[in-house]
Parts: sequence; C-alpha cells; structure tokens
Amino acid sequence: MTEAEILTEIADLVREIFLRDDIVLAMDSTGADVEGWDSFRHIEIMLAVEMRFGIRFSSVELDEMLNIGDLVQAVSRRT
Repeated sequence: MTEAEILTEIADLVREIFLRDDIVLAMDSTGADVEGWDSFRHIEIMLAVEMRFGIRFSSVELDEMLNIGDLVQAVSRRT
C-alpha cells in the first residue's frame, strides 16, 4: 500500500469519526487543523487506525507522531 493510499484511508477514517465530509488531510496536517480534534478524538482516531490496518503502536511511537505524515509513515512501515 502506498503512502498516498494510506493517507486516503486515514482521511476517510477521520471524516467518519467526525461525521464530516469536508475534512481534508495532508501530510503536514495536525490535530490543530481540524476543529474539534481533542485528546478524546485523538485516541479514537489512533484506535481506528490500528484496527483498520491491523497494527498496534507503542506509546513511544504515538508520542513521536507530530502530524499526519508521521502517522502515514508509521503505518507504511508496518504494512
């Protein structure tokens, strides 16, 4: 799976979680770029990504992710 495909899958998950079709994510997007992305939503998104791709992130990995690009790359390394 390419990074572009992973980004598309993650963006779809985020839109589904927020129930909003207008959310557009780029590799440099952060939670601050999406209205309503708080710590609870962040956990929900990370769990959804883990379930969707069949992977588990360590707490260290999660702490090192600063933007969507970091998340995409972490998924890419695991799939």
